[in-house]
Amino acid sequence: MVQPIRILLQTTIPTTEDDWSIARFSLLHNYLASVQNADGEYLFEVTARDITPDADGNDPILSTLNQSDFDQLWLFALDVGEGLTAKDIAGINAFRQSGGGILTTRDHQDMGCSMCSLIDIGDVHYFNTKNPDPDESRWLRDDPYTTYISWPNYHSGANGDYQQITLIEPVHELFKNLQSASGLIEFFPTHPHEGGIGLPANATNARVIALGKSLITGRNFNLVVALEHYQDAQGNILGRAVANSSFHHLVDYNWDIERGCPSFVDEPPGDGMQKHPQALEDIKIYVYNVALWLGKKGDTHS
Repeated sequence: MVQPIRILLQTTIPTTEDDWSIARFSLLHNYLASVQNADGEYLFEVTARDITPDADGNDPILSTLNQSDFDQLWLFALDVGEGLTAKDIAGINAFRQSGGGILTTRDHQDMGCSMCSLIDIGDVHYFNTKNPDPDESRWLRDDPYTTYISWPNYHSGANGDYQQITLIEPVHELFKNLQSASGLIEFFPTHPHEGGIGLPANATNARVIALGKSLITGRNFNLVVALEHYQDAQGNILGRAVANSSFHHLVDYNWDIERGCPSFVDEPPGDGMQKHPQALEDIKIYVYNVALWLGKKGDTHS
């Protein structure tokens, strides 16, 4: 009998109906929970929750994550600095130092910047006021339409549409799709203001594996960064990690526009995902690949 990989889908905001709370990631949740092997056994056991601070302001799950039974954390960082406490950060870092896999994603400007103290992960996410992109030519607004949102805010397309992505050679296993004619994942959901990710100057265990392209400026931007296992100075073998430039790659609204969005979203949506089902299949295969890849425990030669 297969032991399912235990995945925690977690936001960094409290449950709020008119926001991007975890209930708006139900299609992702349901898809992962439905995946079975050839023997009909479920591969993933999925828990989904929002931040729930205790009396001291710490999240009781995240702050003790290394003591939990979870194998993976999929962190949707939707705050603008107040989401994770120091104790939450310590719990997540200890979880990764014990081999746990982590997917992190955020969005434009400073959304998700409470992640900045996560080992490695805080270095690959670029924000407006914290850890900005080392390329200062990118310190400017890419999306000219939603003027109250500043950089980074790459405009890959309307919510509900899809983008054709560029894969970096050699193609990472996260982007293999044996069910397609090309054998590769080609499409991702789009968003009018994706965030910034990249590599610190001393990165040896991480690489950019996919690019998006702005519909406004034509400029390429980093879409996904993959971080491999490595052994730290204390002898811990850290789990793998993945960074996505936007949580909109994984939220219900961008998989199925009919699912709706919070009232503060005012950009006109598209219908490309509905008209081009291969784009939805591609993002599901990506999700499946990530869950398997993060679930592999490593050694220093992985």
